[in-house]
Amino acid sequence: MTLFETLRSAFRGITTNKLRSALTLLGVMIGVAAVILLLAVGNGSSQQINSLITQLGTNTLTVRAGSGFGFGGGTASQDNSTKKLTLDVANRLAHSGLGHVDAVVPQVTTSLTVSSTTASETSVSLIGTTPNYFTVTTSKVGSGSAFTTADVTSAAKVVVIGSTIATELFPTGSALGQTISVDGSPFTVVGILASQSSTGIQDANSVIVAPISRVQRSYTGFGAISTMTVEATSSADVAAAQGEVEVMLDQLLKYDPTTATGNAPYTVTDQTQLLQTAAASAQSFTVLLGAVAAISLLVGGIGVTNVMLVTVTERTREIGIRKALGATRSAILGQFLVEAATLTLLGGLLGVVAALIGAQFKINGTQPIVLGYSVPLALGVSVAIGVFFGVYPAARAAAMRPIQALRSI
Repeated sequence: MTLFETLRSAFRGITTNKLRSALTLLGVMIGVAAVILLLAVGNGSSQQINSLITQLGTNTLTVRAGSGFGFGGGTASQDNSTKKLTLDVANRLAHSGLGHVDAVVPQVTTSLTVSSTTASETSVSLIGTTPNYFTVTTSKVGSGSAFTTADVTSAAKVVVIGSTIATELFPTGSALGQTISVDGSPFTVVGILASQSSTGIQDANSVIVAPISRVQRSYTGFGAISTMTVEATSSADVAAAQGEVEVMLDQLLKYDPTTATGNAPYTVTDQTQLLQTAAASAQSFTVLLGAVAAISLLVGGIGVTNVMLVTVTERTREIGIRKALGATRSAILGQFLVEAATLTLLGGLLGVVAALIGAQFKINGTQPIVLGYSVPLALGVSVAIGVFFGVYPAARAAAMRPIQALRSI
């Protein structure tokens, strides 16, 4: 039997029972589409996070509190409270005259209920910081103005709110100049942040920013701060700035890395480290999504086995007649393998089309970006699954003896 005759026979077998073949195609199509689309979601999420991190600037450092204080030697008896990142430490670091540091922005965060006279939002992120926050970070004032250094000094009850909060609390008018309640305390809205991209996990526009002195006085207390963002003089000076910051923090926190046996009371990271961490996390996330999608493709392959077994049973007489007329074992085997592979190939092509259409829409706030290798990979795997799961039914058909096949009818 020629290849053309084999293909024609396979298509005839597929079209004999259109509904059954269509359901099999649907199973394979869903599996292929899921693989391509979920990998695209993982890739899109990764690129979105990387873009947001890059937007923070290549000349900034982030200082966070460390996770342990197991100091040894002469430092063991020191009070650990002196080794916390506080607003005083941030201020002294900012005024220490470091040659490669332009600004130090302390931040404290908490979640509170925010309301207006007509609406209320719970678990809104409140950030206490200084005016430099609006120049060093990606949070820029879109309308109105930022609060001032004088507002920080006087612990003024003023806020700059995100665009989402502004719309939710004041859907029919401007939020500028209005009063909002932050956990029961009145604050005046002096500015609205420009809209930012969201990671799909948390709305970057659903935040409020207030003077750090007021936030500490009213909500968080005057203990440790959450983070410090340090702006280096240029991208080329980030490493030098990090060295200066670490040396100065060691002095301010009375921490001696040569004698300490535990973790430092702080960690300093730059955007490169954040990008590396984000890339590793995104890769794990993408692999997980791909594995989940592969399960649906595997289920589609099992469906192919079931359909081919039924097909072999229904076509026992045909097989017997063909073998009686001289069809070889390999011809029968090839016919049913080609039929299984054709089913999965058609399903795979439909799955690719469905995935490419689905990738045009955002999924949970993330724009999918199709990976170049995912399309041929999914198609190849679908055909391989068709062949793999079609081997047993095809071998069963090829092993039939003509007299047994004809006698069973």
